[in-house]
Amino acid sequence: MNFSLDEDHIALRDAAASFLDKEVDLSLLLTHGRTVQDSNYDGLWKKIVELGWPGIVIPEAFGGLGMDYIDLVMIIGEMGRTLAPAPLFGTLAGAWAIERAGSAAQKADILPLIASGERQVCLAIADASGAPGEGVKATPTNGGYTLTGEKSYVVDADCADQIVVMGQDDTYYLVDRHADGVDVSLLPWRDITRQVCSVRFDDAPAERLEQSGNVWPWVKDRLYLLLAAESAAGIAAVLADTVGYANERVAFGRPIGAFQSIKHQLAEIAAQSECATAGVQYAAWALSVVDAKAPLAAAMAQAYASEAYKAATHRNIQVYGAIGFTWEMKNHLYYKRARANSELLGAPRQQREEIVLWLETDRPAKAAA
Repeated sequence: MNFSLDEDHIALRDAAASFLDKEVDLSLLLTHGRTVQDSNYDGLWKKIVELGWPGIVIPEAFGGLGMDYIDLVMIIGEMGRTLAPAPLFGTLAGAWAIERAGSAAQKADILPLIASGERQVCLAIADASGAPGEGVKATPTNGGYTLTGEKSYVVDADCADQIVVMGQDDTYYLVDRHADGVDVSLLPWRDITRQVCSVRFDDAPAERLEQSGNVWPWVKDRLYLLLAAESAAGIAAVLADTVGYANERVAFGRPIGAFQSIKHQLAEIAAQSECATAGVQYAAWALSVVDAKAPLAAAMAQAYASEAYKAATHRNIQVYGAIGFTWEMKNHLYYKRARANSELLGAPRQQREEIVLWLETDRPAKAAA
C-alpha cells in the first residue's frame, strides 16, 4: 500500500483550492444576524456544476466521472478548508442513496441528471430525535405511495429538486420537493455555511426505490468520510490561521508565538491535523478498494477528526483572545462548523460504539461490498 498521494491527487486538490480560494467569500457572513441565505449558496453551486464535481463518484455508466474516494476527499477537503457554502454534501448523499437503493432503470433515469447538475437531490434520514428511519409513514396507493410525517436535519433540502426519504425497514422513496404535500423549512442551524432543513410530508406522492436492504450502513460510511474530510481540512486551516496570528500579535515586546504556552497549543493542533488527515486518507482508500475494514475506518476517521476539529477551534479562539469571539472574525464560523460536524450523523461516542460492535461481532467477515 502506498500511503502518499500521487501527482494526480495533488493536482486535483490544488485545482480545487485555487478555485475555492477565489470564489468563496466568507465576509458575506461576518455580520450579526446573517444566515445561510446570505452566503451565495446557489451562485457558488452553479460554478461547481461547471467543474463536474456533482458527478465525481457517480459511475461512468450513469454519466459520472467514476473517480475514487481518494479523489473525492481532495475536493471535499478543500470545501471544508474554505467552508464553501454549496449543496455538494446533500447532492452526494442523495446520489449515493439512489445508487444503492434504486433499480437499474431508476438509476439510469436519475443519476445522469445529478452528474450533469441538471437535478439536485438530498437525503432525509432522521426524525427530530435523530432516529434513522423514523418520523414518516408510507401508505400504498394506486400506482405508488404517499408519505406523511416529518424528517429533520435534512442537508440541502431547500435547494433540492427531489428528496430521497428513508422509511422504515431501510426502504427508500423519491419525492418531488415541489409536489403538493411537501413543506421544507430552514432550521436555525448553528453552522450558517450549511443549509439544514426540516421537511414535512402531508400525503405527498412518492416513488419507491425498488431495492432495499443494507442501504443506510453503506451510505453512512460515505457520509462519515465526507464529514471527516471536511473536519481534517478544517483543522489544517485553523492551524495555519492560528500560527499566522501568533506570529503577528505582539505582547510584552515579543510575538505571542514565542511563548511556550502558545507553542504547546500550536503543537497540539499540528499533531491532531496530521492524525486526522491520515485517518481520512486511509478511510478513503479502504472505501475505494472495498476493503473489509472500510466501515471501521470511516467510523474511526469521523470520531477522531470531529473531536480534534472541536479542540482545534477552541484553541484557535483562545490564542486570539477576545477578538476571536467577535462577529467580524471568521473564527466563529469554523468553531460552529466543527461542532455541527460532530453531531450531524451522531456524536463521536456513537461512532465509537459502532467501532466496538464491529470488532465484537467479527464484522470483517460480514462487511458488504
